Order: sequence, then C-alpha cells, then structure tokens
Amino acid sequence: MTESAPTLAHGDEYIVFYVGGPYDGQNDTRIATESGWDDYVTLIVADAEGSETQLRYDGPVAKQVGEQVHVTYTWDKADSDPLEDLDERNDL
Repeated sequence: MTESAPTLAHGDEYIVFYVGGPYDGQNDTRIATESGWDDYVTLIVADAEGSETQLRYDGPVAKQVGEQVHVTYTWDKADSDPLEDLDERNDL
C-alpha cells in the first residue's frame, strides 16, 4: 500500500518541527500562504544588544498525522548566519 503525500490549501494550518541548530526539538504552527508548506523557514533571533541572527531551516519532509499535516525542517548551517560561540554568550 502506497501512502500519498499530504496536501494543504491556502489558509490551512500545519505543524512545523525543527531538527538541529538552536531550535532543535521545538515546534511551531504555521499557516499555508500558498497551496502547500514553505520550502524553507527563516527564523530571526535578536540578542540583548539588538543584533539579529538569521537561521535557515529547509529540506521539508511532510506527513499526515490524523487530521494534521506535520512538516519537519532541518537546520541549514551553511545558509544561516554564524552563531555566537557558546563560551562567549555570558561574557559582557
């Protein structure tokens, strides 16, 4: 039995799961703005000084789970802004 790919219409809600990077293991709910999920997601993180870091998650893999569509995105380190070294985060 072959499982068909899930579909979304404009305005449908879907759940996003993030794999890797700073958002590893987190999820979010998004709304389809076209007929389908996004090819990639860009998240913008701001620090206390107002500097912004853009994180790109791509390679979506979608599956139907009950009545919901779940789409998993993987962190694209190469296309994301460099992250501050963990050792330097607490240095002021």
